Amino acid sequence: MALLERVATLIRANLNDLVDKAEDPEKMIKQLILDMHNQLLQVKTQVAITIADQHMLMQKQQEHEQSAEEWVRKAELAVSKGQDDLARAALERSMTARQAAENFKQQVADQTAQVEHLKTALRRLDLKLAEAKSKSDVLIAQHRRARALSRATDARAAAGDSSAVAFDRARTKVAQAEAVSQAKTELAADPMDERLAALDKEDRIDKLLAELKARKGLS
Repeated sequence: MALLERVATLIRANLNDLVDKAEDPEKMIKQLILDMHNQLLQVKTQVAITIADQHMLMQKQQEHEQSAEEWVRKAELAVSKGQDDLARAALERSMTARQAAENFKQQVADQTAQVEHLKTALRRLDLKLAEAKSKSDVLIAQHRRARALSRATDARAAAGDSSAVAFDRARTKVAQAEAVSQAKTELAADPMDERLAALDKEDRIDKLLAELKARKGLS
């Protein structure tokens, strides 16, 4: 039945895998718990209905068994009265009732197996629901930590990349500024001033050389 197939799917569900694969684990696990709770209520209802049907079938079986015995007693009465035709008819009715009782007996057996199957599914689903509830907070907390760690790692990586790029840009700008400043200085210099400064420097050197030779008596 479709109900048991849905229950089996929920029972087989791996909570850890579902949380890992879900885009929104908190929403997913809350929905899963809700689905389990709803299916649990449906299974409980189905178990109650199946048990009620089982009791009805058992009652029908008992009624036909009693009917078969009653027709045997009537057949015995007819025989005692010398009415074999009535006895034969009563025995035929008894056989029919006995066959019906056997049919209901088989249905009772099938229904009992179904009841046990549903009860087993109910117990397993109940345990799975308890597991989901107990794990939900832990699983959600684990996922939040993993998500926070991933974001922090991405942020550090992004910050590292942007810092390196910014540093390279700053260094390039500084170099450009120094080059521009040097170029301006060179462009601003007067060639005449440079020549006069060179002559003055050469004159001072000549004087120092003459003084040095005079001290050494080499003039």
